[in-house]
Amino acid sequence: MEGVGTATTATPAISPLAGEPIDRADAERLAGVLKAFADPARLQLLSLIQSAPAGEASVSDLTAPLGLSQPTVSHHLRILTEAGLLEREKRGVWAYYRLVPSAIAAIADLLTPPRKRATKRAR
Repeated sequence: MEGVGTATTATPAISPLAGEPIDRADAERLAGVLKAFADPARLQLLSLIQSAPAGEASVSDLTAPLGLSQPTVSHHLRILTEAGLLEREKRGVWAYYRLVPSAIAAIADLLTPPRKRATKRAR
């Protein structure tokens, strides 16, 4: 996709629940992503974008449902984009945001205990 922002926070390869210690760098990367999730407005943004008819939304689509100003919504979108949870595509003067499903799935996988992951995959 042209104009898609690149993530500055990558998820670690080893889960803190894998039964082996997670190293400091991976713990910091995971904490950064989880910190992006840890705000109610950001969770609402992810939900609004995912449920949008085209699976994408611009800042102007998101301000009214959240009851937040454009600069505040833009700030939250930037944090989610930098965490690698959203991708941004510029079209003319507008920027559209969509979820990065693989990033969301990777976080879910990292936080799922290994036994539960094995059970899910066996189905």
